[in-house]
Amino acid sequence: MPRREPPRKAAERRSGPPGRSKGERPRTRGDALAVLKVLALAGADHTPSVMTSRALGDRIGVSQQAADRYLVALEGAGAITRSLAQRRQRLTVTPAGMATLRGEYQAYRRIFEGPGRLSFSGTVVSGLGEGRYYLSQPGYVVQFTERLGYSPYPGTLNVRVGAEARRKVDLVGGWTGLRIDGFEASGRTFGGASCFPARMNGHPCHLIHPDRTHYQDVVEFIAAERLRDVLSLHDDDPVSIELEEP
Repeated sequence: MPRREPPRKAAERRSGPPGRSKGERPRTRGDALAVLKVLALAGADHTPSVMTSRALGDRIGVSQQAADRYLVALEGAGAITRSLAQRRQRLTVTPAGMATLRGEYQAYRRIFEGPGRLSFSGTVVSGLGEGRYYLSQPGYVVQFTERLGYSPYPGTLNVRVGAEARRKVDLVGGWTGLRIDGFEASGRTFGGASCFPARMNGHPCHLIHPDRTHYQDVVEFIAAERLRDVLSLHDDDPVSIELEEP
């Protein structure tokens, strides 16, 4: 004679695991991205959007409680800001949240459109002279030789860009670059960077995108030769850049 299942266990089996509403999906990165997408489409990347957790949950197909958990997690990760006033919830997507969306966009763009390409222009400016020191470090030189196929001239060429060109360059952050790993030497930590094949006024070089930089409107380039010499460049000279994702 078959054993009867305890009523409580039978009810749990029918309704699913405790703590999750019927029909509610498990928490996934995809749902968090869906939240960011909904908020960005509502204009929350530049203006706070007033939206209840219930309305947000309806848009992404989860319960109000699950939507609220996603908001709390995204806020904790620095992807959104949330303020509550007079029973109204004001939501804003932070630059970090937009960077997450931009990374997803770049991944899908590469799947459907292939490697990215872009062009922009700028003007040559003098730097702080730090490039010579960093590019002379053996930990970098070995990696450049292995991954770029040459040992760069010890120094970068700095190009100042305007707002429109800066927006284009920001897209490079979502590309898959040639990785140069950080390392430690002589008690110092040297940061990593990503490099992207480029042509400056038609001459081959690489844009180098450090993981940490104090520049806001300046982009750095390296090449096997001193770019100022081979292109006869001086400060304030205009240059045209073409970039391609590796």
